[in-house]
Amino acid sequence: MPHTPAPSKPTTIAATLAASLQRQIADGAFRPGDKLPSLRELAELHGYAKNTVVAAFELLVSRGVVEPRRGSGYYVLAAAESAPKEEEAGSLGRAMDVVWLMREQLKWEADQLSVGDGFPPVEWLSGARLDKYHHKVVRTGLGALFRYGSRFGYEPLRHHLVRKLADLGIGAEPRQIVLTHGANEAMDIVIRYFVPPGGTVLTDDPGYYPLFGKLKLASARIIGVPRLADGPDLDALEQLLITHRPRLFFTQSVAHNPTGSDISAAKAFRVLQLAEKYDLLLVENDPLADFKPMSMPRLSALDQLDRTIYIGSFSKSFSAALRVGFIACGADLASDLADLKALIHVSSSEYCERTVDVILSEGHYQRHIARLRERITEATAKAVRIFEGVGGEIFAKPPQTLYLWAALPGVPDSLKLAEEMLSQKIVSAPGRVFSVDASQRSRWSRFNVGAVGDPRFAKSLKTVLKRMR
Repeated sequence: MPHTPAPSKPTTIAATLAASLQRQIADGAFRPGDKLPSLRELAELHGYAKNTVVAAFELLVSRGVVEPRRGSGYYVLAAAESAPKEEEAGSLGRAMDVVWLMREQLKWEADQLSVGDGFPPVEWLSGARLDKYHHKVVRTGLGALFRYGSRFGYEPLRHHLVRKLADLGIGAEPRQIVLTHGANEAMDIVIRYFVPPGGTVLTDDPGYYPLFGKLKLASARIIGVPRLADGPDLDALEQLLITHRPRLFFTQSVAHNPTGSDISAAKAFRVLQLAEKYDLLLVENDPLADFKPMSMPRLSALDQLDRTIYIGSFSKSFSAALRVGFIACGADLASDLADLKALIHVSSSEYCERTVDVILSEGHYQRHIARLRERITEATAKAVRIFEGVGGEIFAKPPQTLYLWAALPGVPDSLKLAEEMLSQKIVSAPGRVFSVDASQRSRWSRFNVGAVGDPRFAKSLKTVLKRMR
């Protein structure tokens, strides 16, 4: 069927939506034969009237991109082609490619088992007993809870974080710490401060896919540094530094997402040497610090926040609903980032910050963390046995990790595996989601060790692998 290009400048909401969908199809988010999201899903996602979504689908039909199937929905035709680059609908449209991958490939429903989930199982975190802290939080200063807090964040919690960072070998003062709405806001603030439109940024590849979306939203040029089992590929990193002279490298030294790997001490030293040689700033995200031994090599501990910015979070160890994270860096930079945070959000949530401070002040916190580490160690060993039992290849096997990066025998494309598993009510996370170039086929998938222990996974995996072979 002939293909008709999309209008270069969409003039209606329906045309803009059609252009966004066509771009996602061209980029591989939807492949030939795939069913597009329903009218209801698209209307709820964008806040559009259903008539607007219908009009967008009709535009795609007229261009030969999709076809309607009575009573079923709209499906991608094999003739769909890539829209010219100059027809992109701005930086938000580019970022939406990642958002669509997040929504469509990592959906969660009540009757499904999400083995690609990014968070520990709820039962692991319920021991934190958030329900018992409200009255203690109120007693820490009722009047202050009705006002904006400090631009740096709640000071007693920053003092607690000084001690917590010291346990990791990172020396800092309260004025070097800026509290944020989780690690994601921390990354967003750093990007806003350092990355101009068109600026080149290095990231782990595979890496943290929401970061890719944030960088696309900032119109940054993203270049991936291949991740090996012991950290970044140093030869590739140096070549990229020579060729592109980037200012920032976003990386995860410990409990890397999605591979679960940890950087070696020797490689961490070499990364810092390269950063010094090529004037590179390292942004180290460490959301799973509570799950790993304090002695693990970290760039920020070796560098002492000279060429490093350390980002932490309590989302994985307490609750994502608290939305408390932080940035630790040099004092002058921290003041600038606190000003930027105030400009964007006025302040972070002092109520949530006080809650975390109360939790950290109690002896129960240490018992909770000790139990988390026991659980993740047990779950990691069990998950490794499951994948080895079916002949799977595991990228890295640390003693404790929330994520395993695994490839299954006879599965050259993990997206196909995800589709097959979904028919068994199992939601996985295919590797292309975590690639800087999400159109590239990957045989790897991210698996949550706490979820793959569910008996439903092993049973469904064996069924699917047998069918795919």
